[in-house]
Amino acid sequence: MTDLDTNDAHHDGSIAAARSSVRLAPYVAGGVAVIAALFVLLLAVSDTGDKATRSPLLGKAAPAIVGTGFRGESFDLDLSRGKWVIVNFFSTTCVPCQQEHPELVDLEARHRAAADLAMVSVTFEDRPAAVQAFFAANGGSWPVLLNDTGKVAISYGVTAVPESYLIAPSGLVAVKVVGGITADRIDEYIASFGG
Repeated sequence: MTDLDTNDAHHDGSIAAARSSVRLAPYVAGGVAVIAALFVLLLAVSDTGDKATRSPLLGKAAPAIVGTGFRGESFDLDLSRGKWVIVNFFSTTCVPCQQEHPELVDLEARHRAAADLAMVSVTFEDRPAAVQAFFAANGGSWPVLLNDTGKVAISYGVTAVPESYLIAPSGLVAVKVVGGITADRIDEYIASFGG
Protein backbone atom coordinates (compact mmCIF):
# COMPACT_ATOMS: atom_id res chain seq x y z
CA MET A 1 0.00 0.00 0.00
CA THR A 2 1.47 3.34 -1.00
CA ASP A 3 1.34 6.58 0.95
CA LEU A 4 -1.25 7.82 -1.53
CA ASP A 5 -3.42 4.77 -0.86
CA THR A 6 -3.05 5.29 2.90
CA ASN A 7 -4.09 8.94 2.59
CA ASP A 8 -7.09 7.98 0.44
CA ALA A 9 -8.15 5.32 2.98
CA HIS A 10 -7.77 7.79 5.85
CA HIS A 11 -9.71 10.41 3.89
CA ASP A 12 -12.48 7.91 3.10
CA GLY A 13 -12.66 6.95 6.81
CA SER A 14 -12.95 10.60 7.83
CA ILE A 15 -15.75 11.16 5.32
CA ALA A 16 -17.58 8.06 6.58
CA ALA A 17 -17.25 9.23 10.19
CA ALA A 18 -18.49 12.71 9.28
CA ARG A 19 -21.47 11.23 7.40
CA SER A 20 -22.25 9.01 10.38
CA SER A 21 -22.14 12.03 12.73
CA VAL A 22 -24.43 13.97 10.40
CA ARG A 23 -26.89 11.06 10.36
CA LEU A 24 -26.86 10.78 14.20
CA ALA A 25 -27.23 14.49 14.87
CA PRO A 26 -31.02 14.62 14.34
CA TYR A 27 -31.49 11.65 16.66
CA VAL A 28 -29.35 13.18 19.38
CA ALA A 29 -31.11 16.52 19.00
CA GLY A 30 -34.48 14.76 19.05
CA GLY A 31 -33.55 12.87 22.22
CA VAL A 32 -32.46 16.06 23.93
CA ALA A 33 -35.71 17.76 22.86
CA VAL A 34 -37.80 14.89 24.25
CA ILE A 35 -35.94 14.99 27.58
CA ALA A 36 -36.39 18.78 27.77
CA ALA A 37 -40.11 18.47 26.97
CA LEU A 38 -40.58 15.83 29.69
CA PHE A 39 -38.78 18.04 32.20
CA VAL A 40 -41.01 21.02 31.34
CA LEU A 41 -44.10 18.79 31.63
CA LEU A 42 -42.93 17.51 35.01
CA LEU A 43 -42.49 21.07 36.27
CA ALA A 44 -45.91 22.07 34.92
CA VAL A 45 -47.79 19.29 36.71
CA SER A 46 -45.77 19.11 39.92
CA ASP A 47 -47.27 20.38 43.16
CA THR A 48 -45.41 23.53 44.13
CA GLY A 49 -47.26 24.05 47.42
CA ASP A 50 -46.57 22.71 50.86
CA LYS A 51 -45.54 19.12 51.25
CA ALA A 52 -46.49 16.94 54.20
CA THR A 53 -43.45 14.84 54.92
CA ARG A 54 -42.11 12.20 57.26
CA SER A 55 -40.79 13.00 60.67
CA PRO A 56 -39.76 10.84 63.62
CA LEU A 57 -42.07 13.08 65.66
CA LEU A 58 -45.28 12.02 63.88
CA GLY A 59 -47.65 10.34 66.31
CA LYS A 60 -45.49 11.30 69.29
CA ALA A 61 -45.84 13.98 71.93
CA ALA A 62 -44.77 17.34 70.56
CA PRO A 63 -41.52 18.64 72.06
CA ALA A 64 -42.06 21.36 74.65
CA ILE A 65 -42.23 24.97 73.57
CA VAL A 66 -42.23 27.58 76.32
CA GLY A 67 -41.34 31.20 75.81
CA THR A 68 -42.37 34.81 75.61
CA GLY A 69 -43.36 36.49 72.37
CA PHE A 70 -41.95 39.84 71.33
CA ARG A 71 -45.18 41.56 72.43
CA GLY A 72 -44.71 40.18 75.95
CA GLU A 73 -47.27 37.37 75.67
CA SER A 74 -46.29 34.02 77.11
CA PHE A 75 -46.67 30.73 75.27
CA ASP A 76 -46.61 27.21 76.63
CA LEU A 77 -47.52 24.44 74.21
CA ASP A 78 -48.83 22.26 77.06
CA LEU A 79 -51.44 24.93 77.88
CA SER A 80 -52.84 24.58 74.34
CA ARG A 81 -54.04 21.01 74.87
CA GLY A 82 -57.58 20.59 73.57
CA LYS A 83 -56.84 22.79 70.54
CA TRP A 84 -55.07 22.26 67.26
CA VAL A 85 -51.74 24.08 67.23
CA ILE A 86 -49.64 25.33 64.33
CA VAL A 87 -45.94 25.60 65.17
CA ASN A 88 -44.40 27.63 62.36
CA PHE A 89 -40.64 28.03 61.95
CA PHE A 90 -39.77 31.04 59.80
CA SER A 91 -37.36 33.85 59.01
CA THR A 92 -38.18 37.31 57.71
CA THR A 93 -35.43 36.94 55.10
CA CYS A 94 -36.99 33.77 53.64
CA VAL A 95 -39.11 34.50 50.53
CA PRO A 96 -41.40 31.43 50.91
CA CYS A 97 -41.93 32.49 54.55
CA GLN A 98 -42.98 35.94 53.38
CA GLN A 99 -45.33 34.37 50.81
CA GLU A 100 -46.98 32.05 53.34
CA HIS A 101 -47.54 34.78 55.94
CA PRO A 102 -50.91 35.99 54.54
CA GLU A 103 -52.09 32.37 54.72
CA LEU A 104 -51.18 32.24 58.40
CA VAL A 105 -53.05 35.49 59.00
CA ASP A 106 -56.07 34.01 57.17
CA LEU A 107 -55.83 30.78 59.17
CA GLU A 108 -55.78 32.70 62.44
CA ALA A 109 -58.85 34.71 61.38
CA ARG A 110 -60.78 31.59 60.29
CA HIS A 111 -60.37 29.95 63.69
CA ARG A 112 -60.63 33.02 65.91
CA ALA A 113 -64.37 32.71 66.67
CA ALA A 114 -64.23 28.97 67.38
CA ALA A 115 -60.99 29.33 69.38
CA ASP A 116 -60.09 25.80 68.27
CA LEU A 117 -56.62 26.58 66.93
CA ALA A 118 -53.58 28.16 68.52
CA MET A 119 -50.54 29.35 66.64
CA VAL A 120 -46.95 30.10 67.52
CA SER A 121 -44.14 31.22 65.27
CA VAL A 122 -40.56 30.38 66.13
CA THR A 123 -37.89 32.54 64.55
CA PHE A 124 -35.04 30.83 62.78
CA GLU A 125 -31.76 32.76 62.68
CA ASP A 126 -33.43 36.18 62.59
CA ARG A 127 -33.06 39.58 64.24
CA PRO A 128 -35.72 40.67 66.78
CA ALA A 129 -36.05 44.13 65.20
CA ALA A 130 -36.67 42.59 61.76
CA VAL A 131 -39.32 40.24 63.18
CA GLN A 132 -41.12 43.06 64.98
CA ALA A 133 -41.11 45.22 61.84
CA PHE A 134 -42.33 42.30 59.71
CA PHE A 135 -45.33 41.59 61.94
CA ALA A 136 -46.13 45.29 62.28
CA ALA A 137 -46.26 45.57 58.49
CA ASN A 138 -47.94 42.24 57.67
CA GLY A 139 -50.23 41.44 60.59
CA GLY A 140 -50.62 38.40 62.78
CA SER A 141 -51.38 38.49 66.50
CA TRP A 142 -50.17 35.06 67.61
CA PRO A 143 -47.09 34.64 69.82
CA VAL A 144 -43.75 34.95 68.03
CA LEU A 145 -40.80 33.57 69.96
CA LEU A 146 -37.46 35.30 69.49
CA ASN A 147 -35.14 34.02 72.23
CA ASP A 148 -33.57 30.57 72.67
CA THR A 149 -35.31 29.38 69.52
CA GLY A 150 -32.34 27.29 68.39
CA LYS A 151 -33.12 24.67 71.04
CA VAL A 152 -36.72 24.46 69.86
CA ALA A 153 -35.65 24.13 66.21
CA ILE A 154 -33.27 21.32 67.13
CA SER A 155 -35.91 19.46 69.14
CA TYR A 156 -38.24 19.60 66.11
CA GLY A 157 -35.48 18.68 63.66
CA VAL A 158 -35.81 21.85 61.60
CA THR A 159 -33.16 22.23 58.92
CA ALA A 160 -34.66 24.98 56.74
CA VAL A 161 -37.63 27.31 56.71
CA PRO A 162 -40.51 27.54 56.28
CA GLU A 163 -41.41 24.42 58.16
CA SER A 164 -44.56 23.87 60.19
CA TYR A 165 -46.01 21.26 62.49
CA LEU A 166 -49.68 20.63 63.10
CA ILE A 167 -50.17 19.43 66.67
CA ALA A 168 -53.39 17.59 67.49
CA PRO A 169 -55.54 18.53 70.50
CA SER A 170 -54.09 15.45 72.23
CA GLY A 171 -50.62 17.01 72.07
CA LEU A 172 -49.36 14.53 69.46
CA VAL A 173 -47.66 15.67 66.26
CA ALA A 174 -50.13 15.08 63.42
CA VAL A 175 -48.42 16.57 60.36
CA LYS A 176 -45.04 18.00 59.42
CA VAL A 177 -45.14 20.42 56.48
CA VAL A 178 -42.07 21.51 54.57
CA GLY A 179 -42.60 24.65 52.49
CA GLY A 180 -45.12 27.44 52.73
CA ILE A 181 -48.49 26.37 54.10
CA THR A 182 -51.94 27.47 53.02
CA ALA A 183 -54.96 27.99 55.24
CA ASP A 184 -57.03 25.63 53.07
CA ARG A 185 -54.46 22.84 53.30
CA ILE A 186 -54.21 23.11 57.09
CA ASP A 187 -58.00 22.97 57.34
CA GLU A 188 -57.93 19.87 55.11
CA TYR A 189 -55.39 18.22 57.41
CA ILE A 190 -57.53 19.05 60.45
CA ALA A 191 -60.66 17.67 58.74
CA SER A 192 -58.80 14.49 57.78
CA PHE A 193 -58.17 13.84 61.48
CA GLY A 194 -61.83 14.43 62.28
CA GLY A 195 -61.26 17.91 63.69
